[in-house]
Amino acid sequence: MRKREPSSLKLHADLFAAFFRVGMLGFGGGPSSIPLFHQEVVKKYRWMTDDDFGDTLALANTMPGPIATKMAGYIGYRLGGISGSVNALVATVLPTVILMILLLGTLQAYKDLPWVSSMSAAVVPVVGVMLAILTWDFLKKSGQSLGWPRAIILTVLAAVLMEGLNMHPAFLILIVLGIVFFSSKKGGGNE
Repeated sequence: MRKREPSSLKLHADLFAAFFRVGMLGFGGGPSSIPLFHQEVVKKYRWMTDDDFGDTLALANTMPGPIATKMAGYIGYRLGGISGSVNALVATVLPTVILMILLLGTLQAYKDLPWVSSMSAAVVPVVGVMLAILTWDFLKKSGQSLGWPRAIILTVLAAVLMEGLNMHPAFLILIVLGIVFFSSKKGGGNE
């Protein structure tokens, strides 16, 4: 018998509530839900540290599929095993399915009305601000752990490779992980 069983029901209820909120408020696709995941998982429930969240996000970006389901599946599994994973996935996907069925038909019927197109356009700046805040948080974390000159150089290099040369982020992450892995092997893992 595991010690966590008495709180298992509460954990699963909290998992469902957290990921349901992410699913309900994650307008604009997967990337717009990342700050919402961060808010729920790191700030509200403290299930992960910023470092753990950053590692999870980096790994999730290297795999195929929607980022929201990958994040929900892994975090749910980490906290509650297979049932936690299923719970978090259902909570993340269910709002989207319900909203798609209910709202898409309505929006399609009224898509030519000015207020409908304005409503859709109005969400974009809010999502942009959410992503900018998360980006700044990750840049600050990088500056503190790597030093600002190194963090800025890596940021600029990543931007050039991804935007200028169309390198997929997964390849860039794998290259950086490989460099760190092999350089730590040469140095014996000590800095």
